[in-house]
Amino acid sequence: MARIIAKAALTGLVGFLVLPAVIFLGVLALGYAFDPACGTPGASGGCEMGAAASAIASAIPGFMLFFLVSLLISVRRRRKAETRPREPS
Repeated sequence: MARIIAKAALTGLVGFLVLPAVIFLGVLALGYAFDPACGTPGASGGCEMGAAASAIASAIPGFMLFFLVSLLISVRRRRKAETRPREPS
């Protein structure tokens, strides 16, 4: 069981790093696509700060999501392997 939790924690760390980066780039791309004032010289930087705030806010939920999904998949595989009928020898 410790191995399953360690694997889930490592997967959670991947989510902690990857999901905020994806969110940041997505929010920034949408901001530049739909707001002509984003990225122009003299702009206040609100589009970039909104993307950064969204990325920071998604770090902990990203960890929890990746951790829980990995944990559930591993536990389901373990139970399935334990309940599989063995062939007679």
